[in-house]
Amino acid sequence: MHLKLQLVSLVGLTLASFSLAGQRPNILWIIAEDASPDIGPYGEKLIKTPAFDRLAREGITFTQAFTTAPVCSPSRSALIAGMMQTTLGSHNHESNHAAPDIGGDASFYPSYRIPAEIKLIPELFADAGYYVVNGGTAKTHYNFVPRTVLYAGTDWAGRAAGQPFFAQIQLQGGKGGGLQEPDATDPKSVTLPPFLPDEPVLRKDRAKYLDNWKITDREVGAILARLEQEGILEHTAIFFLTDHGIAHLRAKQFLYEDGLHIPLLVRLPGGRAANTRRTDLVCHLDIAAASLDLAGIPIPSYVQGRALFSASYQPRLAVVGARDRCDETVDLIRSVRTARFRYIRNFMSYRPHMQPNQYKDRERITKAMRRLHAAGQLNELQDRLFLPTRPIDELYDLENDPYELVNLAGNHAFDSVRSELRDQLYQAMIDQRDAGMIPEPILDEMALAAGSKYAVLLQPENHDLVRAIVATIEAGERHDPETLRGILESPTPALRYWAAVWLGLLRDQAARPALARRLHDDSGAVRVAAAESLYRLGDHEPALAELKHALNSRNHNTAFYAVRAWESIGAPTGDFLPLIRQSPHADYEYIKRVAHRLARHETRKVRAETDSAR
Repeated sequence: MHLKLQLVSLVGLTLASFSLAGQRPNILWIIAEDASPDIGPYGEKLIKTPAFDRLAREGITFTQAFTTAPVCSPSRSALIAGMMQTTLGSHNHESNHAAPDIGGDASFYPSYRIPAEIKLIPELFADAGYYVVNGGTAKTHYNFVPRTVLYAGTDWAGRAAGQPFFAQIQLQGGKGGGLQEPDATDPKSVTLPPFLPDEPVLRKDRAKYLDNWKITDREVGAILARLEQEGILEHTAIFFLTDHGIAHLRAKQFLYEDGLHIPLLVRLPGGRAANTRRTDLVCHLDIAAASLDLAGIPIPSYVQGRALFSASYQPRLAVVGARDRCDETVDLIRSVRTARFRYIRNFMSYRPHMQPNQYKDRERITKAMRRLHAAGQLNELQDRLFLPTRPIDELYDLENDPYELVNLAGNHAFDSVRSELRDQLYQAMIDQRDAGMIPEPILDEMALAAGSKYAVLLQPENHDLVRAIVATIEAGERHDPETLRGILESPTPALRYWAAVWLGLLRDQAARPALARRLHDDSGAVRVAAAESLYRLGDHEPALAELKHALNSRNHNTAFYAVRAWESIGAPTGDFLPLIRQSPHADYEYIKRVAHRLARHETRKVRAETDSAR
């Protein structure tokens, strides 16, 4: 009842409500990086955050706000499109093939273009006469190619007299760069979650993270002061959020609370709804819809957010999250969060949580955790991250287990909850046309044919593809090689790919002839999957020959999958590394990262053999 009364007081706040002296409201998004709700309005006592306290006092604190992705580029791509990154096809981190810093393949550039029927949020504001800017660090990191220049500048000072603005200000947040906080937090005073060991490196990292929050608070305070000085604070709707959660091992890049739960503070023009708290489930896509609604801009049908302050607003029953490839680490995880439970579906349960990842492995906390694991100094809970596989399902009761320590998926008392949430998740994936279920090299090629990644699952022949891929993976999980051998003959490359993967994982010797035929498949990704599985089944020579051949594929993601497969099976690297360097895709950043690991492994192996010979 309390929530209902709060919502009644906040709905109906349309353009007319915010039109002061005939002005349309400015819309300001302040987006910080890599930080969870560890500030005053959310109960943090160790640091003082006066600017955030002011935002909460003068605005609305959303206590249950979530991003749809636990890493920056998919999250930002989703936010400025107002739709799930998996719907748009922008789910794989740093996958914009036009990006010069990752050695992109220009031949697949068209598959990343935003289709003509989709206008991004900045474009909708620009069309409505708003001055559209992206300031601060001006970070974009979008996994698509826009049709137009999205931003007119980096500061709203460039707008015409009387023109409203739609602005984003990007802040470093939890990353903090090289900034030093003079009143530094004492590492001895911090509290670590129980899934992390009480270790000096982790304490220092947590203290630095809290110091970064203090720096961010001052930056937000300066923004509020500027708005006041310019006399536009009461004409501006301010949204503060982070792109995803804190960058520790069970947070960023993963679908636990610490990866997806974000702060969301909203200050409405004129101080409306000041000092209120909302506990309804909110997705960060709702910020896009609410911003359009406040500005009086019609919300397109493809926008999946909900206008938080509209008279027609209906609270969500659940929020969906998705994690796909992060840098060179391929994964496929989905989650659904309700008011009480979080359900996580690991579609690649055969891979460990702590897969190699150059970005995370260079961090001090990752190095410390790997060192403690190797020394046997982690308890059972902390060491779970290093298990060779993961559960297929994870279910957590957040009311009684806020740190998500006890997986209830195997508890028969919660079978009905697990089943209900799994069905709910699957239906959301189908409704949202989850393109992340399609292996990246295959999706690239399908998108070229369809015109865009967004259009792939709109094609009539792909109407039921998400459901069919899920069924294929489930056949592998229930150890059903006979069904998989049948799917291996499917006319659909994505289904053949998943069938080939699982037949190798199941060590199905009966599949060897069919997998050998797939070494000549029309799809390069299927050939790579068949080669990896054949190697697992003992057919080493033809398997390695195909992986070497794949390095020269037209599709650089096929070559990337081949290099990853080589690392996964642990084949000798002596003659493979020179071939990688000769590949037309040798400059692709994520091939280079895996190749670097292979080279280090080879060096260690040679040294060990030399030492043994001595």
